[in-house]
Amino acid sequence: MQPSPSPVTAPSILIVDDTPENLQLLNGMLKSRGYKARPVPSGEMALRAAKSDPPDLVLLDINMPEMNGYEVCRRLKADPQLASIPVIFISALNETMDKVKAFGLGGVDYVTKPFQFEEVHARVETHLKLRQLQKELERQNQQLKESYDRLRELETLRDNLVHLVVHDLRSPLAMMAGYVDLIKVKIAAKLNASEVGYIDVVGKHTAKLLDMVTTLLDVSRMEAGQMPLNRQACDLAGVAKEVVDSFSVLAGRRQLSIESLSGPLSIHADKDVLQRVIANLVGNAVKFTPDGGRISVTISRKDLMARVAVTDSGPGIPTEYHTKVFEKFGQVDKQARRHSTGLGLTFCKLAVHAHGGEIGVESEVGKGSTFWFALPLR
Repeated sequence: MQPSPSPVTAPSILIVDDTPENLQLLNGMLKSRGYKARPVPSGEMALRAAKSDPPDLVLLDINMPEMNGYEVCRRLKADPQLASIPVIFISALNETMDKVKAFGLGGVDYVTKPFQFEEVHARVETHLKLRQLQKELERQNQQLKESYDRLRELETLRDNLVHLVVHDLRSPLAMMAGYVDLIKVKIAAKLNASEVGYIDVVGKHTAKLLDMVTTLLDVSRMEAGQMPLNRQACDLAGVAKEVVDSFSVLAGRRQLSIESLSGPLSIHADKDVLQRVIANLVGNAVKFTPDGGRISVTISRKDLMARVAVTDSGPGIPTEYHTKVFEKFGQVDKQARRHSTGLGLTFCKLAVHAHGGEIGVESEVGKGSTFWFALPLR
């Protein structure tokens, strides 16, 4: 004989049958096993009892006057507070269609009369355990949801704080950049080469900080859907060539080239944002390609999409980091080769998606990288 449930945690079982002998038999047997048995002789009484004190399981007869077991089960499953309670049918009906209907209405099991109590008890035990596991899973899911909601709340607070601080930084940084230029113009003639170099370094890093702040603000605005795009017709190949030409000096000893495989490609896009996307990709390629390396920008067309691919001969990126590089402040550090992405690639991803396009990277360690994006043709 299986051990009886603890009286403190005894599961509640609602027994529904219009035959007094069946009620008495099941009631006595279930109580002897330690369950809290609640016998009722009609479907109407069963529904009232279930609503006032939901049971852990229902044993339900089918052939009853006024309201049969099928209707009782249907009403139980229609009530959100009672729908998850397992229902085991116990009936003299043994046709296949009777069982199919019972399962179709939400029953979890079907026992044919006359029954052996050991069989009933085994099925009751099984479905009570399943019910307990379901409750535990629901509890854990609720805890996960609460934790997730709290995490989202904290992330929102953090992002708001960062946005506030960064927004306040932009004005003084812009002022610093302006004054550095002014100092260089006004007193450069009075300084030696080293001192002018110091001013250049300050100006360079101030401009870099200002660019980072601007990008972070733009990323926040894009994430919030608050950065409208000034779309206009533009030639993708022409825009890319302007960007590549602007990097001709910065490329140094690296070979920087551009090739259009499809001629002019007209797209409907925000030209300024598009230039920043291409500049980010080319700038990263220049940064991580050693002297003497190659960087190529290829413009092509595939079906109804215009594609820009920036290929370099740098150290490459491990496959497991191909998604991470587009995340905020994501970076790759592999065998002393460091690929810091900061916010540039995050901006690129959001900007391309805002245009209805796609972006990605193809790369292997030691074989360089190809960052690409594709936009719908006009």
